[in-house]
Amino acid sequence: MRAVLIGAAGLVLATATLVLAQPGKKVEIVSVTGCLREQGSDTWMLVAATEPVSSIANAPPAADLPKSAPDGKMSFRLIGVGEFKLPTLKDKTVVVKGLLIKDTPTSRLNVTSVAEALPSCAPSAPK
Repeated sequence: MRAVLIGAAGLVLATATLVLAQPGKKVEIVSVTGCLREQGSDTWMLVAATEPVSSIANAPPAADLPKSAPDGKMSFRLIGVGEFKLPTLKDKTVVVKGLLIKDTPTSRLNVTSVAEALPSCAPSAPK
């Protein structure tokens, strides 16, 4: 039984490595600014969001935070958010950094950092 579990775990790791190593399958770390909304139970979205830009995983310095809420057209589902205390940032403009997982109809961000930029969202941000 133990050998089967170890073998299965090895297969999963090898498959994940192959997927990430294939050309065109690179997962990029990006920065996105938008309005943090909770949609349903424990489903966090970044709406009225900017286009993702290449970044590093660390939180942005205060000087890099936007001075006004963006009126972006994109939205992203946030995953891996358990340690970020998102309820305290609900309905605020935030800068999210993470791994971009492109998908249709909604791409996802596997979050590495979240920083509050402004205490409110753009008036046009979807609820």
